[in-house]
Order: sequence, then C-alpha cells, then structure tokens
Amino acid sequence: MIKFNKKPILMIAISSTLATQLFSFDFESALKNTIDTVNQATQTSNSGANINLKDSTITRGLKEALKVGAKYGVETLGKKNGYLNNKDAKIKLPKNLEKLDGVIRKAGGDKIINDLILSMNNAATQAAPKTIEIFIDAIEKISIKDSKAILAGDNDAITKYFKKNTTQSLKKLIKPIIQKSMQDNNVAKYYDTFNSFYKENIKDITQNNSLMQAANSYGLGDFISQASDKNLDEHITDGAIRGLFKIIAKKEKDIRTKASAQTTSILKKVFGR
Repeated sequence: MIKFNKKPILMIAISSTLATQLFSFDFESALKNTIDTVNQATQTSNSGANINLKDSTITRGLKEALKVGAKYGVETLGKKNGYLNNKDAKIKLPKNLEKLDGVIRKAGGDKIINDLILSMNNAATQAAPKTIEIFIDAIEKISIKDSKAILAGDNDAITKYFKKNTTQSLKKLIKPIIQKSMQDNNVAKYYDTFNSFYKENIKDITQNNSLMQAANSYGLGDFISQASDKNLDEHITDGAIRGLFKIIAKKEKDIRTKASAQTTSILKKVFGR
C-alpha cells in the first residue's frame, strides 16, 4: 500500500482554496468595477451630455436646449390644426363622453362629435403661441444646480423641469384664452348640443337601473357613461398643457441623442458625443 505524505497534500489543498477565494474576490471586484464603469458610460450615453464642461457652458447649453424645445412645441401646436393632426397632442373627448362616442355616431351624431373635437383642439391651438413667454421666464430663472441636474438626467429631464416650473402659470394663462376661444369657435354650443343629444336620446337608457344591473353583471358597467357634466374648460386646458409637454419631450430626446437636432454650436458642445 502506497503511503502519501499528508502534509504536502494539505498544503496544496489550502493553497488551492486560498487561490480560489482570492481569484473569486478579485474577479468579483473587477466585475463590479466594470459594471460601474459601464453604467456611468451608459448614463452619459443616454443623456448625450458632456458633464465635464464649465458651469457657465453647461448653463448656456441647457438654456439653449430649453428654448429650442419650448419654441418647437409652441410652433408645432400653434399652427393650423396643430393639435388636431398630432396624435401625441390631440385632445379627445372627456372620458365620460368618450364612452358614448360610438353610440352617438351610430345614432347619427357624427357631426356633433366631430365639431366638438375640432373646436376643442382649435381652442388649444389658439392658446399655444401665447405660452412662449412663460417658458422663456422659466428658462431665465434656471440655476447652475438645475442645469447640472438636467444635463445628467434622463432624456425628459428638461420637460420635467418645465412641468415643475410652468404648469400653474400655464393654467392661469391658457384657461381664459380657452374660454374666449370656445365662444369664438362655438364650442359651448357644440357641447350643449352634445349634452342635449345625450339627455334626449341616451341618458334615460344608460341610467336605467335594470340596464345598469345587467351591464354590471357582465362587467360592462364601466363602459356606460353616468354623467356628462365634465368641466370642458379644465379638460381642454389640461389637454393643451399635456400636449405641449409631450411635444417638447420628443424634441428634447432628439437634442440629446441625435447630432442632426444639435443645430447650434453650444448644443453640439454640451450634448455632442
């Protein structure tokens, strides 16, 4: 029987174990460092931003991007049928009335619905050009801290800044314009006509208890409108603002990710890769 010296074997085993542990430690450490590096590179790549510039350059570049985004949004939605023909910004019927869209169309109410939708979107389009001063005011107030945060942020960081700093002012500005535009575009009349059509032809049916019980038993209760008293002024105002932010967000993403959208030297310097 062959006898093995246990001491050398033990030393080899211990050495092997230590080597494995050390390798595992080094590998995990190296892997973590690599992941951190990739994450940092990805963040920079996603934002399309050069965060190593001087504060003054960053702020100037961000202000330029804010102006370009705001101007694009206002001009896009402020032109004829700007809201109506834009799938991202088009203002739809209030939800409680939208449920009845198909029913009323089938009952011959196509013109009522189309006129109402057209007038709502025309009202928003009329208000859009008036909003540029609010955006400019928010841009001028941007701080170095805000600039750095926006630059290092997501592709919609500029839009989020606008939402935070302009929404209330936009509501105060837009709502009176919407109200006046509603009168000019006969939206009030269309809305009243819509409501009258609803009350005379559909409301009694949809609010019938037996019908509602039957609808609820089949899980269809949510699809039957219960009222048509949505505040139209608020609905159009909110829709107008929401549409503006959506269009600005799309432009912001382009500026951050596409060289073709970096149309000035400062944009190229701050957002170029």
